[in-house]
Amino acid sequence: MVEQSLVILKPEVHRRGISGRLISRFEDRGITIQQMKLITIPRATAEAHYSEHQGKPFFSGLVDYITSGPVIIMILEADSVISLVRTMVGATNPAVASPGTIRGDFAATIAENAIHASDSPESASREIALFFS
Repeated sequence: MVEQSLVILKPEVHRRGISGRLISRFEDRGITIQQMKLITIPRATAEAHYSEHQGKPFFSGLVDYITSGPVIIMILEADSVISLVRTMVGATNPAVASPGTIRGDFAATIAENAIHASDSPESASREIALFFS
């Protein structure tokens, strides 16, 4: 079943100049990039994006980080793209992310873990609406 996922390449990816390498991984798997843009996320948008974490001790740092510089935001589309992309991304903590995953290969810390990917069709729908009108 064709579905869509929102993916964000976080600020360190842009700073390190590795955006193209990560984007190529999706294209190499046959995933279509429906839309893509480079933006700096406004704080209010970041707070809405991470609203499920509000009240948790790491919320403020999460918002501070994602708003700290430009990010690349993409709508990806393919059959079962959400689970496919989540597998490609790897575990949230890069210390336990498998080699060959994006986080296993490119992320250094849990705070700066390179990438966000929608975790469900409901999240994808909400996140896409938040970043693409």
